[in-house]
Amino acid sequence: MKGFALALLCVSAATTVARPAAGKRPNILLIVSEDNGPELGSYGDPYAQTPVLDELAESGVRFERAYVPQAGCSPSRAAFLTGLYPHQNGQIGLATWNYRIYRHDTPNAAKSLKKVGYRTGIIGKLHVNPEEDFPFDFIRIHHAGFQREELGAYAARAGEFFEQSDRPFFLSINYPDAHRPFLRQADGLPKHPLVAEEVEPLPYMGLDSPVLRRDTADYYNSISRLDSLIGDLLQELRRAGKFDDTLIVYIGDHGADLLRGKRTCYEGGLRIPMIARWPGRKAKGEVRTELVSTLDLLPTFLEAAGAEPIRGLPGRSLEPLLSGESVAWRELLFTEYHVHSNHNYYPQRAVRNQRYKLIWNLMPGEVNPGYDFTIDKFIGAEEMKTALSGASEAIRKAYEMMRRPPELELYDLAEDPFEFQNLADDPQHVGTLGELKDALLAWRRETDDPFLDPVKVKRLQAEIEATRKNGEYQRPESWRYPEYLAPAKPPWSDGSESGASL
Repeated sequence: MKGFALALLCVSAATTVARPAAGKRPNILLIVSEDNGPELGSYGDPYAQTPVLDELAESGVRFERAYVPQAGCSPSRAAFLTGLYPHQNGQIGLATWNYRIYRHDTPNAAKSLKKVGYRTGIIGKLHVNPEEDFPFDFIRIHHAGFQREELGAYAARAGEFFEQSDRPFFLSINYPDAHRPFLRQADGLPKHPLVAEEVEPLPYMGLDSPVLRRDTADYYNSISRLDSLIGDLLQELRRAGKFDDTLIVYIGDHGADLLRGKRTCYEGGLRIPMIARWPGRKAKGEVRTELVSTLDLLPTFLEAAGAEPIRGLPGRSLEPLLSGESVAWRELLFTEYHVHSNHNYYPQRAVRNQRYKLIWNLMPGEVNPGYDFTIDKFIGAEEMKTALSGASEAIRKAYEMMRRPPELELYDLAEDPFEFQNLADDPQHVGTLGELKDALLAWRRETDDPFLDPVKVKRLQAEIEATRKNGEYQRPESWRYPEYLAPAKPPWSDGSESGASL
């Protein structure tokens, strides 16, 4: 199994070699939403009101099993912009807490596409450090926008960008929905908001309560508002006469900020919507079931732009899938977690195949601080107690285990898609467990995972804990971790240079 996993990694790297794009180079529009999984109409969600994104899926390709490498805003965004896992690029936690990429010379989408003549732009937050290493030509709405105070400006600024040049462009537009706070309405959107009585909590939570229903309704309202804003954006692209010359990709940056979602290695945190439309490609209205990752986006964009592939990227171009081709694809998909804000350091590694998923907790038996952080901040202890009292014994045990995880968690995603039954100690699954452990170890070695050394796991924990003053975590001016976590040889290196951190 170990050799098989390494072979898969080699195949993935080899397939990043670009093929000439059909016709002229397309514009590239990357649309990113905050904190939402595939709760869209086109994914079969019963409550979602998303006609714009549903129409985009009908005219392009919808990826049924798309994932982010880490379910946190900054690590996810750094991953799709650099094409590297968080442990490879260094953005292991939130940029607002000064976590950062290891090296200034890390390749990224803005740098690489500028080199081949693309005009680059970003609207909305970048949320990756250091920002100066992302040399976008056009920068607007340079904040998160969680109060939704400038919603009309997103499409307006995009319209300016579309009109300013006839060069091919790359624009990343980053919307604040569906991040907390879940606003029922903003700028009159949605016109007909859902209320708690009209929805049920997302099934991967396994719980029900008045607060969870209220939050779920307003989460859906946030997604509906997002859909309307994307409609305005696409209208600006049409108005500029560039809709049919543009590769459009829509993704969520990770799952919802609800129980068993964001800040976890569960499906509710890692699985996202991914919809792409590449004019001129044969695929239209297709649903692809391959295991794809946002790490595949940068190789896709480089191929579309006719740029040289970047050495050592773990992803591969989605072009054959967007062209409707039948190709051999990855059988294993790897993910991870480190930290979000300083309150929730709990490193994990995970792998899934077509059916089973293994989560390897690197600090087993210790309380996961992210559990109480989420409940205290968004749910409340009494509400959580009420919700758990109405749940089955299996779900109550799943939450107990989530708070203090064992070393290994194994789930049968076909029989247990919401990951409530840990099979790691089941003798009937010892073979599957062993295969996935071997695959995960092989991947960690291949990608130079610094946390293979347990001393480094504890060293980072100590560095984080040193920021706590009088019981409260403080934001440090700088971190030492790039000095001891960064690989000696970066993935894109040809071996002729040494690893230098910031």
